[in-house]
Amino acid sequence: MVDKETPIVMGNEINETQEEAQKENKRTENRLSDIVNTIRDKQEELGKSLSDYTSSFQKPLADIMETETSFIIITDLPGVNKGDIDIDISEDSIDITATFEDEINEEGANYIKKERNYGETKRSIALPAKINIKGATAKFNDSILTVTLPKLKEEKHKVDIN
Repeated sequence: MVDKETPIVMGNEINETQEEAQKENKRTENRLSDIVNTIRDKQEELGKSLSDYTSSFQKPLADIMETETSFIIITDLPGVNKGDIDIDISEDSIDITATFEDEINEEGANYIKKERNYGETKRSIALPAKINIKGATAKFNDSILTVTLPKLKEEKHKVDIN
């Protein structure tokens, strides 16, 4: 017995319904793909922003070189006076602290953008080998701090065999 309310569907109509469903699935997939790509782009932007933000805590930036006998650390410290630099060393690390003065105090002026740092900044660097603390030297010329840290010579002791 055939229900009068149920439409009879022919084979051709089934194919058209499947095609429409496939097209709708494809549109949905494209939308989801666009959303995922947008999220990835925003995630990359956030990562770069966080990287820029956290790298500001790693200032002052430093080059670290190693020779056969020493480590050489070169740091740019523009706008810093020699007396505003502290260097603390241990056998296996160095801490460089610098104070940047905010030298511009123009009354009635408002900053449009302020990118230069002021205040105190500190950089701690772990060294890959022990150093001779007493042999360390530092020079400060043209806003460039150069610290030379001689490596600690290993003392070897020959053991006699009885």
